[in-house]
Amino acid sequence: MKAPPRLQALMDEGLIDSVVRQLKSGKEADVYVVRCGDDTCAAKVYKEANKRGFRQAVDYTENRKVRNSRQGRAMAKRTAYGRQQQEAAWQSAEVDALYRLAAAGVRVPRPSNFHDGVLLMELVADAHGDAAPRLNDLSFTAAEALQHHATLLDEVVRMLCVGVIHGDLSEFNVLLAADGPVIIDLPQAVDAAGNNHAPRMLIRDVNNLRNFFGQYAPALLGTQYGPEIWAIYAAGQLLPGLPLTGRYERKPGAVDLSSVLREIEDARLEEAERVLRMG
Repeated sequence: MKAPPRLQALMDEGLIDSVVRQLKSGKEADVYVVRCGDDTCAAKVYKEANKRGFRQAVDYTENRKVRNSRQGRAMAKRTAYGRQQQEAAWQSAEVDALYRLAAAGVRVPRPSNFHDGVLLMELVADAHGDAAPRLNDLSFTAAEALQHHATLLDEVVRMLCVGVIHGDLSEFNVLLAADGPVIIDLPQAVDAAGNNHAPRMLIRDVNNLRNFFGQYAPALLGTQYGPEIWAIYAAGQLLPGLPLTGRYERKPGAVDLSSVLREIEDARLEEAERVLRMG
């Protein structure tokens, strides 16, 4: 196929040899299958802010580091330079998260290069060598659902152990590769230690997995892995591979994480309904 302008620039630089096809058009980026020498890779082309549907919510970007105080001031004032820097920070957040998580052994696509708003990375493949499907496009037996759920819980724990929360984890951004699930789409990744919304986002991510796989394995629907994982992390005791029970009992004097989550979600629903009524 004819290369889009952003990928043509990478071809001119010699970073890719050809564009095979478009793989996905999403709210924040388009993904293409490309050839890089003997390898077949994925090229994620980020959309410009005014063409992207995903809002850079303050919840996600809270306490993200910037290179210098000038950038921070410009981003706070929403100047043209500040918006440009904010966009660059949004894109580099995924790149940084992928390198960090891949180094920690988390099942994410291995990044190889980032140039001018285009991320080159491993193409996640199924057993036939084709691009792996999303969980949302598949159905499972109860045994398969339990197995994949357990695998992804392990990955969530491994991510949290290096201080990263996906922030938007669901069946729509997990691919099923030949050797199991792979987590994708991390531009909204959250710093677990530096973001006040981290507990809520971690619990929401885990609950999304529970609700999806619970369609096939109903026993999962009564579990409380999210609050359990966060409570262990907050106590400084979380380790990769740590056995989990799926049960959560609030200790005397501790914050009830499940109640906090419900209250926040209820408040958001009420606010959304209020806006709709006013509109």
